[in-house]
Amino acid sequence: MTRAPFAAEGMAAATLIVLSLLLWHSKTERTSHGSTPNIIIMLMDDMGWGDLGVLGQPSKETPNLDAMAAQGMLFTNFYTANPLCSPCESASGFQTHNLSCFSASYTPQEIVGGISKDEILLPQLLKKQGYVSKIVGKWHLGHRPQYLPLEHGFDEWFGSPNCHFGPYNNSVRPNIPVYNNSEMLGRYFEEFQINVKTGESNLTQLYLQEGLDFILRQAEAKQPFFLYWAADATHAHVYASKPFLGKSQRGLYGDAVMELDYSVGQLLSLLQKLGIDKNTFVFFTSDNGAALISAPHQGPFYQSACRDWRGDWRNLFANVMDLFTTSLALAGISAPADRILDGLDLTPVLLNSSKELENRPVFYYRGNELMAVRIGQYKAHYWTWINSWDEFKSGVNFCPGEEVPGVTTHDQTEHSLQPLVFHLGRDPGEKYPLSVLSDEYQKVLVGFSTAVQQHKKDLVPGVPQLNMCDLAVMNWAPAGCEKLGKCLKPPESNPWKCDWPH
Repeated sequence: MTRAPFAAEGMAAATLIVLSLLLWHSKTERTSHGSTPNIIIMLMDDMGWGDLGVLGQPSKETPNLDAMAAQGMLFTNFYTANPLCSPCESASGFQTHNLSCFSASYTPQEIVGGISKDEILLPQLLKKQGYVSKIVGKWHLGHRPQYLPLEHGFDEWFGSPNCHFGPYNNSVRPNIPVYNNSEMLGRYFEEFQINVKTGESNLTQLYLQEGLDFILRQAEAKQPFFLYWAADATHAHVYASKPFLGKSQRGLYGDAVMELDYSVGQLLSLLQKLGIDKNTFVFFTSDNGAALISAPHQGPFYQSACRDWRGDWRNLFANVMDLFTTSLALAGISAPADRILDGLDLTPVLLNSSKELENRPVFYYRGNELMAVRIGQYKAHYWTWINSWDEFKSGVNFCPGEEVPGVTTHDQTEHSLQPLVFHLGRDPGEKYPLSVLSDEYQKVLVGFSTAVQQHKKDLVPGVPQLNMCDLAVMNWAPAGCEKLGKCLKPPESNPWKCDWPH
């Protein structure tokens, strides 16, 4: 399947968690399908639905993003491809077939997989129209040479193949490298400092400057460009540069959000100064939604690690996979005909020729198990499971303060014959399932059953790219693999072993 460099596996997609999509484009001039507008996609890391003033954050510390929403278009009903990093950023099989020992984000050094050579990423196709493409920030689709951005269509790269995990700095697990194109410039916590105690780091400023320089160079060359700006300051360890430390009413996490907001403002201002704002589409979203390890509860929804629960709100229903198809349409490029694309073209909505999108079901997967389905305002859960009792009792709680009896379960609980159904308009936090005895439940159940039956008939599964059981794929969770495989812990010097076929 063909995907954007940040987008999961479509109809067999992994779990979806929403964050708003902000679209900014000059309202005074429309861009036609046959033109070559510049495209900027800003993908934040673990940024929450409730972080923006336009969505109700009371401290109102995101004036640039709020203005972007006011001047452009706000999708409050926008899903990402997965509640954790890599499968969201790839949308192309970053998963295992195992429900319990699933890989969601993968840890850095141990991973042996990466983006498949069979995937066609957005910058590869944009080259057909003469686009120059750059990624700034986190890649997270494999750190071995064959998986890096310059091997998959990007012309330039400044950033890291992984998150800023650490500090490590020993022979077994070195700190994560930072690259300029193919040259390693240094490592996090060494040449690129992140003060774990104070949270001070100038990384966001470096990412901002790289983005500004790239835009300026392409504008001067009159070259259409694609900028993928993937700053990760809101991912633990949360960081901000010195001018922003202590400025927010929300602590260090708020400082990081304020600096990201400032950076967005600088990038948009440069587009206007260069006179290319009328021919540039800018998308802003997050890779999964708020992580409770990074910041407090942000909004009425289950947070990212709660996995099968959501964070959507209202109006136009879209997801990050649509950005791939939409970007091709904006650039006047036909999508590849040799594969099934799950994303829809949003240009009729973006260009104001339509106010509606296709009312499609969305299927939530964990590994290869269908966990939930959304149709319109209703959501049905066919399985519930957060994490194992062993993990929970050891102190690993993915949903602190958000547990709902019978809903956020620590046993793998199947509801296939009688799914839990929620009305998202009345119950956006998915706390109160409909009574199975109600007429409403019985009516919507028919629709869900029909949709699931058709989906399973038509489904063409993608190929999991993490079906090898190293430490990363195990995602630190060897316990509780009773459904689709059993994980066996070997000596410390060896990788994890699993008994399902590779």
